[in-house]
Amino acid sequence: MRKTFKLNIEGKQRDRVLDAVKHEIRKYLKRERRRELPAGVDYWDFDCRFGATQEAAEPVHLATLISLIDAVAREGGEQFYVEILAKHGHRQARPERAAGASAQAASAESAASFLDDES
Repeated sequence: MRKTFKLNIEGKQRDRVLDAVKHEIRKYLKRERRRELPAGVDYWDFDCRFGATQEAAEPVHLATLISLIDAVAREGGEQFYVEILAKHGHRQARPERAAGASAQAASAESAASFLDDES
C-alpha cells in the first residue's frame, strides 16, 4: 500500500475521515496477514514509511504508525503519506540468558502478587 491520505475533504467531518483512514490501514494489514505463507516463512512482516509527502517519508515501525497519524491530525496537518509493504518474517530464538532472566522475573512477580493477596 502506497497512498497519500487527505484529511480535509469537503463535505466530510475531519474526525470521520481520520477514522476511515485508520480503518483502511488496519483492514489492509489484516488482509495481508491472511495470505498464505510461502515455505520456510514464519509470519508476514511489514516495512513502513511515513511522512507528510512521499519524498519526505521516513522508515517507521508498524506499531508506531497509528500514533504518528494521530500526531499529524492533532497538529492540523492537511495530508500524510503511508507506505506499507509486506515481507517475509523469520522468527529468531531468544538468547538463553535473557529467556531465563525474564522467566525468573515473572515467577518472582507472581509470587509477590500471591503474597499480597494472602495479607
